[in-house]
Amino acid sequence: MANLYLLTVEILTAALGLGLLALGLLVPKSDRRGIGYVAAAGLAGLMVAAFSMRDASGVVLGGYVIDPFGTYFKILFLAAALLTAVCSFDYVEKMGFNQGEYYALLVLATLGMMVLASSGELISLYLGLELMTITFCILAAYHLNDAKSAEAGIKYVLLGAMSSAILLYGLSLVYGASGSTVIKQIGQTVAASGASPALLLGTIFLLAGFAFKVTAVPFHMWSPDVYEGAPTPVTGFLSVASKAAGFAALVRVFFGALPDLHNFWVQLFIALAVLTMVLGNLVAIPQTNIKRLLAYSSISQAGYLLLGVVSFSVLGIGAIMYYAMLYVFGNMGAFMAATAFYNTEGSDEIKDYAGLARRSPLVAAVMLFSLLSLAGIPPMAGFVGKFYLFMSIISRGYIWLAILGILMSMVSVYYYLLVAKAMYLGNPPEGSRPVRVAPGLQVAMVVSLLVLFILGIYPTPLTDYAMNSAMSFFMP
Repeated sequence: MANLYLLTVEILTAALGLGLLALGLLVPKSDRRGIGYVAAAGLAGLMVAAFSMRDASGVVLGGYVIDPFGTYFKILFLAAALLTAVCSFDYVEKMGFNQGEYYALLVLATLGMMVLASSGELISLYLGLELMTITFCILAAYHLNDAKSAEAGIKYVLLGAMSSAILLYGLSLVYGASGSTVIKQIGQTVAASGASPALLLGTIFLLAGFAFKVTAVPFHMWSPDVYEGAPTPVTGFLSVASKAAGFAALVRVFFGALPDLHNFWVQLFIALAVLTMVLGNLVAIPQTNIKRLLAYSSISQAGYLLLGVVSFSVLGIGAIMYYAMLYVFGNMGAFMAATAFYNTEGSDEIKDYAGLARRSPLVAAVMLFSLLSLAGIPPMAGFVGKFYLFMSIISRGYIWLAILGILMSMVSVYYYLLVAKAMYLGNPPEGSRPVRVAPGLQVAMVVSLLVLFILGIYPTPLTDYAMNSAMSFFMP
């Protein structure tokens, strides 16, 4: 019990979430905007605490693993939550209700992701997954009087319950075949006794359950409608942090418990990666709603991240970790710009972005450069991330897969530039007013933009951190 100090970040996150819930009940309605500031300050403090523990290692209660791999993802989750909280100040205030609950759910979703990323045991992994999923079900339906938001919540509940059941069935089969719920012990059992039919079937169910969480085709069907209907800041958070949490758990399970079945499951991941990159990019082309376009873009990004899993190497895991971190700032930058536009215009249609560069140069620039980073255009950070992902599979002999990824990245440039065309070459509608952006949101947007440029020009500190954390994952 002496090593419970390793749970400092998780305990403080839980305390922050419960404290925000209490503030929502105690603070008068007229003063509830301050709850958002408390949430943002608390998340920033948690980021500092997590970074200070970046080298900590140990196992708590026999199955909860604290290591640089998990801590890296905790910093990522907290960065995404902080950007989402800042992005939500005006958005939630316009709703006029339940501000305390909103920020509490945001923090508790982050706690679920932390548990998911550090679980070295199947039951705690599932508990973290459900904490994350249930809070997102509530957040997706947070617009009480919006039919699309209600639809988003219902679809996420139904399809999320189905995917959780599939994943749980896979976990139960793996437990039945190995006799343990501890990931490390499962790996030792599989290495000693080989693969049984039940274990192979359980592996397939696990892959299907995780594929839903990371929006891999053909398990992506929920994301466009949920992304479109959910509040825009929630959509941004769901698209980056939930996906990163899914990949963290996926890597821990498949690389930690099932490495000896690599020749079996890698073929399935190759098929998922190809389908996800191709369908995500091609279906994004005809989209007219910015949130649906970013939803299909997010699906395609999952395909690129799956390449790191296919590589089955330290370089592949490091590339996933690096790309996931910069994806937070790239995708959240785009969603923050979309939120700023929605706060003024109340629209998410791309045609309404016409002439945005003249109405708000900052919002247009953040949207443009965030999309260019997602496309992998230098000198943006996305170029370096995709470079490492493609290098990881080329080093394993999958040259054709890297070529396909590059071709699909070229396709993505086309639909991203359709948004840029509307913003910079379109004419603003008559009587349109400048897009007002709150000071806090302006700061968050500028920070995201600077991070994308800095990591694109000088990526070494983050790549070193990601690769070192990936190497620690393979250490006994």
